[in-house]
Amino acid sequence: MAKSISNLFKRRIVQSCGYSLQGLLATFREEEAFRVESILALLLIPLGLYLGETGVEKALLAGSVILVLIIEVLNSAIETVVDRFGSEQHQLSGRAKDQGSAAVFLSLSLVLLVWGVLLLL
Repeated sequence: MAKSISNLFKRRIVQSCGYSLQGLLATFREEEAFRVESILALLLIPLGLYLGETGVEKALLAGSVILVLIIEVLNSAIETVVDRFGSEQHQLSGRAKDQGSAAVFLSLSLVLLVWGVLLLL
């Protein structure tokens, strides 16, 4: 019994990882902003781990960059769902897309704040 539960749990984890990778690849393939942010993340995360003096600083520098990627994936998901329901203009569709964009903007602002405070002050 315990072995079958363990196998079920392992299979579920593998499936979940597969779905997550599909989502990341789809976002990378379809969203130019995510591609640009991913390239910047490949540069900034190692730089943040190098420049941070303490574990907390390293986590803040790298984590703020990772947060941008997370928010961009969520923004892309919102845009995909809105676009799925049609191309006609609707106030709520526009608001949802604008709010997703605002979340990305705020996460990018957080990167500037964290990096600025930790590295310039």
